[in-house]
Amino acid sequence: MDFVVSELEREPVEFDLELPPGAVGFGDEIEQSGPLTTSGRAEVIHEHRGPKEIVPDIRLKGHFSGLFQVPCARCVEPVEVPLAAEFDLIFRPVGVDSDAPERSITAPETEIGYYQEDSLALEDVLREQVLLSLPVRTLCKPDCKGLCPRCGSNRNSQPCQCEVGPSDPRWEALSGLRGRIKS
Repeated sequence: MDFVVSELEREPVEFDLELPPGAVGFGDEIEQSGPLTTSGRAEVIHEHRGPKEIVPDIRLKGHFSGLFQVPCARCVEPVEVPLAAEFDLIFRPVGVDSDAPERSITAPETEIGYYQEDSLALEDVLREQVLLSLPVRTLCKPDCKGLCPRCGSNRNSQPCQCEVGPSDPRWEALSGLRGRIKS
């Protein structure tokens, strides 16, 4: 779904969509497990930058929810992650801020994005919001044993038969440190 500035200037657009898995690409490691529902409102806000300069910003305010699968950080087995979040974003035309002098930006200005060719794709906004909402590190369970570094087998499903190799000689100087430290 695209939001076109000329259409939004006539009247705001309310949206209520259910996107099936595969409608939005999230990359190789993230898979959408069920429908991605979203609803909200898109409108144009005219930003007055002087007597003759008016910038048409698109304000997108809404909500999304869905179920996603991401790999466990230790054993790479799929982990289901339910997500739901609100968003309230402002998008400006690309290049409108390019002539501005260099300055520090305020916290609300970090929420500003940019659109091209007088339109904004809802799918692009949802992709960004889902990726930002996902946890940085996901585990299938708190005590996940991970993969064996030698043979690659999942230590959660079967015990690994690999022999423990010799320790790195660079760490031998620290081997007796624990006994010498008084707590």
